[in-house]
Amino acid sequence: MRNVFLVAYDISDDKRRTRVYNKLKGYGEAVQFSIFRCRLTPRERLLLREEMWGLIDHSKDRLMLVDLGPDDGRGRSAIDFWGKPLADLAAGDGPLIV
Repeated sequence: MRNVFLVAYDISDDKRRTRVYNKLKGYGEAVQFSIFRCRLTPRERLLLREEMWGLIDHSKDRLMLVDLGPDDGRGRSAIDFWGKPLADLAAGDGPLIV
């Protein structure tokens, strides 16, 4: 079962920020600047944590995960966009880790 996570980051260094951004692209889709929506299994969440912990400077950077709930329940409707919608969120599709 997958849960939807909102992942936000505040990375002070350009190179680290780019590495975090590129790594997160493999886990989900960018919905705003420095914010991703990721559909993760518990195992994928642990893998993401392990990879992010190796990329960030723990004394300067911050990464936040918010569990929005199951992808087939609250997680699908927890994000409300005003203005230009994201087509893949409206359709319920999006990148998955295989």
